[in-house]
Amino acid sequence: MGCCLTSGFSKKQTALAISTTEAECVSAGKACQQALRMKQALVDYGIRLDDIPIMCDNKGAIDLRNISIEKVSSEDNIADILTKPLKREPFNYLRPGLGMMEQID
Repeated sequence: MGCCLTSGFSKKQTALAISTTEAECVSAGKACQQALRMKQALVDYGIRLDDIPIMCDNKGAIDLRNISIEKVSSEDNIADILTKPLKREPFNYLRPGLGMMEQID
């Protein structure tokens, strides 16, 4: 509103929420998706934004969204073990990070 870029739409949710907090989290997630799309569109026009605030009026949803996204190197990305075909060495290096079993040589 005013000097801020604002977006909104109304649509029947496809996910069933058990609580208002959960419903707000779903909505905030959709807002994040849309904000990232708009941010990328602005980059195409030479406008770069740093942080994009997502405003929410549900304290429970806000408390649940204390998320910190941190950079991880490709060599240390444990998720790769579940999403990529890896050679034996990287596989054996990442596997202990899953916390499921000991390393096998």
